[in-house]
Amino acid sequence: MENNIPLDENEQPPSTGQTPLISVNTVSVVSMPPSEMLLPKQPFTRRKHKEILSPKIEKSKEQSSPSAKKSPVADKRISEFRARFFPNTADDQWNDWRWQLRNRIVNLTELERVLHLSNDERQAIAQHKGPLPISITPYYAALLDPKDPMQPLRRSVVTTTGEYLITPEEKIDPLGEDHHSPVPNLVHRYPDRVLFLATGFCSVYCRYCTRSRMVGHGDDKYRFNLDHWENAIRYIEEHDTIRDVLLSGGDPLTLSDNRLEWLLSRLRRIPHVEMLRIGTKTPAVLPQRITPALTAMLRRYHPLWMSIHFTHPDELTPETELACARLADAGIPLGSQTVLLKGINDQVETMKKLNQGLLKIRVRPYYLYQCDPVQGTSHFRTSVEKGLEIIRGLRGHTSGYAVPHYVIDAPGGGGKIPLLPEYLIGRDGQNVILKNYEGKLYQYPDTDYCQDAQADY
Repeated sequence: MENNIPLDENEQPPSTGQTPLISVNTVSVVSMPPSEMLLPKQPFTRRKHKEILSPKIEKSKEQSSPSAKKSPVADKRISEFRARFFPNTADDQWNDWRWQLRNRIVNLTELERVLHLSNDERQAIAQHKGPLPISITPYYAALLDPKDPMQPLRRSVVTTTGEYLITPEEKIDPLGEDHHSPVPNLVHRYPDRVLFLATGFCSVYCRYCTRSRMVGHGDDKYRFNLDHWENAIRYIEEHDTIRDVLLSGGDPLTLSDNRLEWLLSRLRRIPHVEMLRIGTKTPAVLPQRITPALTAMLRRYHPLWMSIHFTHPDELTPETELACARLADAGIPLGSQTVLLKGINDQVETMKKLNQGLLKIRVRPYYLYQCDPVQGTSHFRTSVEKGLEIIRGLRGHTSGYAVPHYVIDAPGGGGKIPLLPEYLIGRDGQNVILKNYEGKLYQYPDTDYCQDAQADY
């Protein structure tokens, strides 16, 4: 199916076999992500939105925006990493997102070039089979501590033997997404919105991934398939209660501009689809992908929202700040979603630093997820009380915008359930008893229990 899709003139045809890639001074053979194959731009009729700018105004606005004037900047860790492992790589190569994808670290030999692996890490990587392989962009590898296997970012992307411990409550599909999938690539769990799984590919694979059953999988079931996309779009067209489509995967921003625009344009044609959303970790792990060309394309499909997966404040580099600035300047509201992970971000001060840092780069902390009980993640999961402790430590101690919703995605497909510390203590007659962030108690007169007010003339 993939080999029948026409390509842009300047694009190489998709490989039918294996494509040799060069990474960290060694030669290895890995599969190219299907997301690197482009779709042609196709004519379509866009629905008119009063908030969409005319091309002339849009171009002027883009040229005058702060992010349009910035050139790529570099974190010190990244500069040192480049000097050591990629000394002959030019800036235009390093800042090219396709170069980053082609040079991903994908096996034990390559990883040992840049990290001093522990015996546990080495053993886990050597015995790994199946989906969720090692995949780390050179950019993100530069953020890892080469000597400390317990560094938060390193633990989140490097395999350990904890992944091979399967506890009874863990499932390969803990949220029951496959059960709620009426057609391939689509999950319809809520009445008015659907999850569109656009790809099974990510530039970096998180070791706690809820969809580890599908991401990085060599099976054709999870590769790009135009027929699957068409069937999913047809399903949305036939169900007029669907007003909201969330593109996820994998990571939809690993798709080419042409392919992503093709999908957005098809969805935007559907009259009852009011908003589009994109779920991604790209600004944190591959910020080079957020180009002016990409944001110029995305701004044509408002209302468009974006949820960005952040894990730890160490991800908030100048490169990521620039990527988020470009998205925000394109008028895209940005929210974050963070998974609560044991030993990685399960301290109040860590979460406060992350959320305050996100606000500074115009990203609103939105969700703090309890880690899903997917197979091989018991070493990442905290107690629910730990999550409530973090919310208590944030509420009142920082601005409300920096306090996310703490949620559990109910096993089996029950949806997101918000959790809050107990601030409503009880009732004393007509008053409710409340506890504030300092633990002090207050009484508030409840309207339904108060006596009728009398005017004082």
